[in-house]
Amino acid sequence: MAAENQVQITIPKDNADHQNPCNINLHESIEESDFSQRAQWLRAAVLGANDGLVSIASLMMGVGAVKTDVKAMILTGFAGLFAGACSMAIGEFVSVYSQLDIEVAQMKRERRTEGNNGFLSDEDKENLPNPFQAAMASALAFSSGAVFPLLGAAFIGDHIVRLWVVVGATTVALIGFGGVGAVLGRTKVVRSCMRVLVGGWMAMGITFGLTKLLGSSGLQM
Repeated sequence: MAAENQVQITIPKDNADHQNPCNINLHESIEESDFSQRAQWLRAAVLGANDGLVSIASLMMGVGAVKTDVKAMILTGFAGLFAGACSMAIGEFVSVYSQLDIEVAQMKRERRTEGNNGFLSDEDKENLPNPFQAAMASALAFSSGAVFPLLGAAFIGDHIVRLWVVVGATTVALIGFGGVGAVLGRTKVVRSCMRVLVGGWMAMGITFGLTKLLGSSGLQM
């Protein structure tokens, strides 16, 4: 009777694959975390390049509103590139250095509570932000965006054509930066591109218009 009452339980072959789904979720979580960290750096670089692009293009359009000389426009663009890159680098250096001081002080307090006299290990130092690296990355990002309008205007002799080439080169770069930023931020590409594009057009148009107004009022040198 005991043999007749025995019940056979069939274990699915793929049961082992479902025994510990946490391993899969943990692996996906680690990959997502790594992607998020990389995306933050890349997105910061894209935003820095977009800042350089819009700033220098607007500056060149402002000069082009009152000056027809290509040399004046190019020199102004390069001056803006150097000034902007230095400003971005110094600002980033000061900001990250302040963050570094705060994190080091916090780590030392935590180490003292652990009884090691507040000394930081090599692993702790590797995880700290690098102000010099951040400053260099910020300057390079700004400069990479500023190059587009400069290259667009460098070889154009006609004043009107030069202005339109600057607008065209800036438009293409704005669309590219907007698309990359949307992919990294996982937002809608078209909406992001249009937002960046309209913002850049507004900056160039306002700078051109106001500078033209000042020039026509007798402030032109």
